[in-house]
Amino acid sequence: MMDFTLPLRLKGYRFPRSVIAYAVWSYYRFHLSLRDVEDLLAARGVTVSYETIRVWVDRFGPQIAAQIRRSRPPAGDKWHLDEMVITIGGEKHWLWRAVDNRGDVLEILVQKRRNARAARRFLRKLMRRWGQPRVVVTDKLRSYDVALRTDCRSADHRSHKRLNNRIEASHRHTRRREKIMGRFKSPGHAQRFLATHDQITTLFRPKRHRLSARSFRHARADAFSLWADYASNLAT
Repeated sequence: MMDFTLPLRLKGYRFPRSVIAYAVWSYYRFHLSLRDVEDLLAARGVTVSYETIRVWVDRFGPQIAAQIRRSRPPAGDKWHLDEMVITIGGEKHWLWRAVDNRGDVLEILVQKRRNARAARRFLRKLMRRWGQPRVVVTDKLRSYDVALRTDCRSADHRSHKRLNNRIEASHRHTRRREKIMGRFKSPGHAQRFLATHDQITTLFRPKRHRLSARSFRHARADAFSLWADYASNLAT
């Protein structure tokens, strides 16, 4: 991952672009804390504090996630929508997530409510970016019925808990990160982190169980090549 062919430095930053890109990749790709990434870099002879790494991931992670989102193929026309509870500052919040039929995360939204208004807000945000779906699969939450009848009547709404297993894998990754980070500090922090995390992990987690070993290695090499391109386009 430390591609020293990348343009060497970002203006105003002491460390090479390759080191910054490696730190951002390590933090979002694996279930690591900032201090874990600090140790990984120290093992490679790079002495940097975890607070500096925090600045890197907060500043450059969203830039790379935006590039990944722009370069992705159009979303599939079958969407899976679900929500999970997360605790922030001792209060219950809801993380709304949508994936398409390929399992790629389309959008996330952290909200305090789980009602029809919150469902409509999430659905409208989805459709502004991706257009209208052909099929929407949800659980039994009735708020989805209201949102779809109001804003997306043409979609075929399928409501059954077992049909929505595709989205559960994304929830598991969120739970692991939530535990490592000692829970999210604020709704804005959760929104920023997860919006970036979901895009980067999608790039580096092809459906391995469906691929031969050779195909998986090719997919991984492609992901590394794309990451190098994204890192070369980082701007201060």
